[in-house]
Amino acid sequence: MAHMVEMVNGVAQMAYAGETPWHGLGTSVPADLTPEQMMKAAGLDWEVSKVPAFAEINGQKVGIGHSALVRSSDNSVLDVITDDWMPCQNKAAFEFFNDFVGAGDMEMHTAGSLRDGKMVWALAKVNDSFELFGGDKVDAHLLFTNPHVYGQSIDVRFTPVRVVCNNTLTLSLNSKASQMVKISHRNEFDGDQVKEMLGIAKDKLSSYKEMAQFLGSKRYNAENIVEYFNRVFPVLSSKEDSKKIVSKNAAMALGIIDQQPGAEFAEGSWWQAFNAVTFMTDHVIGRTAEARLQSAWFGYNKTLKTKALETAVEMAEAS
Repeated sequence: MAHMVEMVNGVAQMAYAGETPWHGLGTSVPADLTPEQMMKAAGLDWEVSKVPAFAEINGQKVGIGHSALVRSSDNSVLDVITDDWMPCQNKAAFEFFNDFVGAGDMEMHTAGSLRDGKMVWALAKVNDSFELFGGDKVDAHLLFTNPHVYGQSIDVRFTPVRVVCNNTLTLSLNSKASQMVKISHRNEFDGDQVKEMLGIAKDKLSSYKEMAQFLGSKRYNAENIVEYFNRVFPVLSSKEDSKKIVSKNAAMALGIIDQQPGAEFAEGSWWQAFNAVTFMTDHVIGRTAEARLQSAWFGYNKTLKTKALETAVEMAEAS
């Protein structure tokens, strides 16, 4: 099966500090690397340039008013873009973390390339965390995504990680929950404009801790836990599915709620119910670990986990 993590000459374009992710893919590195060192270790020390694109008509090349976005390492075309689209170099993306890492506020955690270089990411661990329920620890991270794809923006998100099971969640750094911090490729990237994100991330971690405490203080019952998983994993609308009481994924969530890693923390609470969903999306649903990563950070499961959190809070308030 093809890897979502980019492979060059049999080597995964990814570097990580700590435990080996995704079945051994990537290069293990020390936890004290600078952002530039992490970029190079992940094989991301290449640039992109805009090259005029042409159409061949009756044997003649005719400009089409667009440009090809070409990667320097292998001259591959990552996408076709408009002339007003400003690429952000990987070096600029990693330099975003320099001040934070230099001040000891963060350490580089993971970096890599997905979809043949179209999606480059860097994940840094913020030196801040909280622990609840006698040992349930949550670490804070910042995820920086630099897409070399027309129509997609640079994206920075707060990403708490539940240590006991490595469950992830991506939460907005904006006041509007439906939005992430995004920097349009129609403007030249200026990292100084987003330096305040570290403070915002710490505020978000504090808010998330309060939310976790609240969920852990409220208990579900046999009736509303079924309703919860049905709302998160609804039954499909086909005639065959309409006969089911719960969907396949809802039934799976009910089955693992007491067996998931960390089930002993705040047992019987909405915190346990919510984490059953994040455990499924990050470690169970999907063909491969890489596919789950793609979906958890950038795809459908990112939205699903946000919905699961909001629904858990709503139902805990009503209980």
